[in-house]
Amino acid sequence: MKRLVLLLFLAPVLTVAQQKKELTDADILKLYEGLRVADVSDGMDMVGLIDVGLMDPAISPLWKDIDKFSHQLTGIAFTVRYVPTNRRTIPADTTMEGYKNWRDQWYTHISGEPFIKELRPGHVIIIENPKDGDTGSVGSNNSMLWKKSGALGIISSGGIRDTDEIIKQGIPVYTDYFQRGRGIRPGRNEFLYSQKPVVVGGVLIYPGDVIVADGDGVIVVPRQQALKVAIAAKEELRLDKQARLKLYKELGLPVDFTVEEKE
Repeated sequence: MKRLVLLLFLAPVLTVAQQKKELTDADILKLYEGLRVADVSDGMDMVGLIDVGLMDPAISPLWKDIDKFSHQLTGIAFTVRYVPTNRRTIPADTTMEGYKNWRDQWYTHISGEPFIKELRPGHVIIIENPKDGDTGSVGSNNSMLWKKSGALGIISSGGIRDTDEIIKQGIPVYTDYFQRGRGIRPGRNEFLYSQKPVVVGGVLIYPGDVIVADGDGVIVVPRQQALKVAIAAKEELRLDKQARLKLYKELGLPVDFTVEEKE
């Protein structure tokens, strides 16, 4: 009976998948709504993907909202890679105006964000930017621009600056806090590509993979396994909620959204 309820819940998505033969981003976001990293990890185990997709625990939330869990992320991977530069790093004209021109030219031609026009609602920006020095590739300004373009949040090897403002702005960011960067990109790194495979937290991520992130860290589900993993993860979450709700009642705790079953 319990499995029947789960299949009835998933029936609309399963029907769509059969008709289209491929899940859309919207289908996937609906499938993974409410799932935790723990549920997805259990779901991966159930389909034979043990220890696949779990990022290094160093990639963790920059901030947490323990009331509404607004730091959590569920989205579609949009991949970006920045690399250390090997170009001349000192502007020829060392006047203030000369420096500004050199900096702006670097942003425009060497280490910009040409991918911004490709961002869509539901994207999670995944940035591989290893060993590019004390470089802040993400800050309070461009993170808001990306959010304005539809991005739900950012997951990065490091290179995050303006962290107080990012937290204040409520933009979900997952990163290795001890690899954050303070300097700007000019003279330090270069944009290499977007929407190609990257490696963050020891995990290979392809554009379009499913990303789930919460206080436990980040997990990546290969796109082609998304449906099977979601079905298994939903079952794990349902069982967990049932058990926890029973304990809530026995302990006299007020029921909250973490144990409520959605209609």
